[in-house]
Amino acid sequence: MTHQIITDLENRYTAKKYDPSKRIPQEDLDIIYKAMCLSASSINSQPWKFIVIESDEAKQRFHDTFVNKHQFNQPHAKSASHIVLFAYNPKYTRDDYAKVVDQGIADGRTAPENREQAFGSFIFAELNTDENGSTAPWTKSQTYLALGNTLHTLARLGIDSTTMEGVDSEMIGKIFAKELDGYQCSVALAMGYHHSEEDYNAKLPKSRLPMDDVLQVL
Repeated sequence: MTHQIITDLENRYTAKKYDPSKRIPQEDLDIIYKAMCLSASSINSQPWKFIVIESDEAKQRFHDTFVNKHQFNQPHAKSASHIVLFAYNPKYTRDDYAKVVDQGIADGRTAPENREQAFGSFIFAELNTDENGSTAPWTKSQTYLALGNTLHTLARLGIDSTTMEGVDSEMIGKIFAKELDGYQCSVALAMGYHHSEEDYNAKLPKSRLPMDDVLQVL
């Protein structure tokens, strides 16, 4: 099969070693950031924050979050061009959704007189809220939609990436408490350009289960 989408996905892989001398151009970063913000989410809830780690100071702080565990991902903290913390709102409320509704009015998506009606979709958030007001499983899932969208965007731009669930959420919560402001982070994404000599994964062939094993057309 020949199609640019397929080519992008066949070329994409998880980088294991980055070239610290290479940085993502600002024009590509602008595309990546816009793509993140255009990601899909349930009821357009957008219950996320994308915290970009770019400066040496921020990279050191992220490096420090690996003091207790997941040290195999620690080198990416300083060698990757950029790191993104995909954070989610663990207690998404009607007030949070009101920002989405009001933005929809400002953008012309929703008529002002239909504002209250627009809250009808919030029932999906309520269905995913437990007795303690936690929406964490639901909002965390939305961040993975944004993550997948970002991975494909990076592949389209020819930029390497490493998804890191091997992060210390508790330490990230402490060291980046000000930036997170109550949000939580369970996954981060390293972005940059692989080391041409030391990234063993770059030369390995793509491997996926056969389509017939995972796809059914009814």
